[in-house]
Amino acid sequence: MEPSAESALNQSNAKAILVSIVAAIGGFLFGFDTAVINGAVDAIRSSFHLSSAATGMAVASALVGSAFGAWFAGAIADRIGRVRVMVIAAIVFTLGSLGAGIAFSVWDFTAWRVLGGVGVGIASVIAPAYIAEVAPARLRGRLGSLQQLAIVLGIFVALLADAFFAQAAGGASKDLWFGTPAWRWMFISGVVPAIVYGVLALQIPESPRYLVAKGKLAAAGVVLRQMLGDIDVELKTAEIARTMKAEHVPSLHDLRGPRFGLLGIVWTGIALSMFQQLVGINVIFYYSTTLWHSVGLSERDALMISVVTSVTNVIVTVIAIALVDRVGRRPLLLVGSAGMAVCLAVMAWCFTHGDTSSGSLHLVAPYGTIALIAANGYVVFFGVSWGPVVWVLLGEMFSNRIRAAALAVAAAAQWATNFAVSVSFPILASTVGLSVAYGMFATFAVLSFVFVRRFVAETRGKELEDMIDA
Repeated sequence: MEPSAESALNQSNAKAILVSIVAAIGGFLFGFDTAVINGAVDAIRSSFHLSSAATGMAVASALVGSAFGAWFAGAIADRIGRVRVMVIAAIVFTLGSLGAGIAFSVWDFTAWRVLGGVGVGIASVIAPAYIAEVAPARLRGRLGSLQQLAIVLGIFVALLADAFFAQAAGGASKDLWFGTPAWRWMFISGVVPAIVYGVLALQIPESPRYLVAKGKLAAAGVVLRQMLGDIDVELKTAEIARTMKAEHVPSLHDLRGPRFGLLGIVWTGIALSMFQQLVGINVIFYYSTTLWHSVGLSERDALMISVVTSVTNVIVTVIAIALVDRVGRRPLLLVGSAGMAVCLAVMAWCFTHGDTSSGSLHLVAPYGTIALIAANGYVVFFGVSWGPVVWVLLGEMFSNRIRAAALAVAAAAQWATNFAVSVSFPILASTVGLSVAYGMFATFAVLSFVFVRRFVAETRGKELEDMIDA
């Protein structure tokens, strides 16, 4: 490669990486919102005098808004553009974070959490769609994985903030600044990344595929040249226009097909989204502090273990980014499913040895240590596979014609499943027990392995214009 050509390629790669990082901050809000509740669960239960069922509903309430936001995000993005929708998501999340922090009762707390969830749901759809649409095929897997890296970084920062506020106040329920309990500051702190996201989103270019759909070919050509380097812009825009059928306004009706009313590829995306949640990952990030507290650790130690777990998640996600374009999507999913199944089965076995003679669960030695190791092993296998790879696939597996709409449906299914798992977990834990709950997650991990073997195709190295509505 000539030096000038190589320089131009490196410059375009750098541009694509930078704009992808900005878009992925939406994933940071996703992760932050997922984990910030972790350190506040017990304090919220105490402050609002909640039962186990009501606690589960309060914890999972944001997911209702997330499913709603995800469902409509694709249609809105196809009408007003990806960048504008990112800004809307940032504004909505800011309002939700502030509201949750100043809530007077469980009812308005839940309402504000739902509103914040709408912003998160919107961001969860737009980030992978935008990244897939601006990234060169050679980098798309790694850049698509930035969504999951941002999610796990958001989880880490939220847990770190929880630990900081709780320690500074002497407990999540104790007053911190201005007579406001620490748990409220946990939610209010979400305003900072939301504002950063909104401001930076205004600095990045619109998706070239959206611009082509709106007939703005010259503007699309400028962005394509910035992202892809020295290419035949006219040929590329013509190819995108052909696959998008630009005279047609995309909608959810485009997803209709012969298999139970939807295209087969849409069902595959829905199933991938559901399995990502049915293996129970968000139970670890919503309830891990409460869980480890219940097996004999202090609140401070339980929070710190949750932080360590999130650091582990960040490290393995970085490893996944390095592997996804070399190893491929499908092999990583298969390895992840097998590893998660084993770790979850070990956790289920450990909890069969729980001691409840004192009125609360306690894991006697050595089962507490084994459960902790298994939980972190589970996070490793999820973080290197189903965490990042599902978002990569959802961003790239659909054709240009249906991408935003199909991704919206798949993401909405993911949030709805997340809600069902999160609401049911406290009830399962208090009725049938943690052993049965983790046994169920292990079963879903096995089923996810079978599903990938049978239905998921490899997309590594393919151009978005080569994806078909099969």
